[in-house]
Amino acid sequence: MGVTLCAAGAVAQASLSTAAPTGAPGIIRSAPRGCHEIALTFDLCPVRHGTGFDTPLVDELIAGRIPATFFLSGRWISTHPSELKKLLAVPFFEIETHGERHAHLTGLDEAAQRREIEGPVDLLRWRYERAARFFRPPYGEYDATTLSAARALGLQVVLWSAVSGDPDPHLSEADILTALSTGVRDGGVVIFHANGRGWRTSDVVRDFSATLAEKNLRPVTLAEMMGGCAAEP
Repeated sequence: MGVTLCAAGAVAQASLSTAAPTGAPGIIRSAPRGCHEIALTFDLCPVRHGTGFDTPLVDELIAGRIPATFFLSGRWISTHPSELKKLLAVPFFEIETHGERHAHLTGLDEAAQRREIEGPVDLLRWRYERAARFFRPPYGEYDATTLSAARALGLQVVLWSAVSGDPDPHLSEADILTALSTGVRDGGVVIFHANGRGWRTSDVVRDFSATLAEKNLRPVTLAEMMGGCAAEP
């Protein structure tokens, strides 16, 4: 189950209004309303072309002191050590996992699914001394085996409540901002990409973030949002 979100190479998100799959308990798609918070999340999938890292986007987030949660694949971690160190050095960034090879998990048996999920978790733990808490399944696809394997590794499975559509080269910045303006709510989880496959992500994030105060929302990391209402900084 699920919709295509990103893959090695380039894959466009299905549509600006695509909702996350429903039906399984224990999957994070959003937080309860009331805290006036929103989580901006960014997938770092492996790519066949380009650098695999959206430097202008990350610099925009740092300059604006915008909290963000990144979901990293194992292959991305292995090929981007300096970029990962840059992310780890930012105190308002959260680093989580997105599978080893960005595989379609539902086509794998139990052992293969566990290896796919566990790969980046081990890399972060042993190479960077960083423990992962959340896991976003590639393509948003999962089954009962996926959920069981994630739980066994101490991970919470995360999807999304709002899709940016940023890998679609046919969408203008205005298209994306218009869709987000109607699709984002208190407690929402928005999915973007930081691997260079988001064609206008840096501009979208800059302009979208500037509108959050008007909506009485503030960006926080996923862990902060799931931990309950944080004190206003």
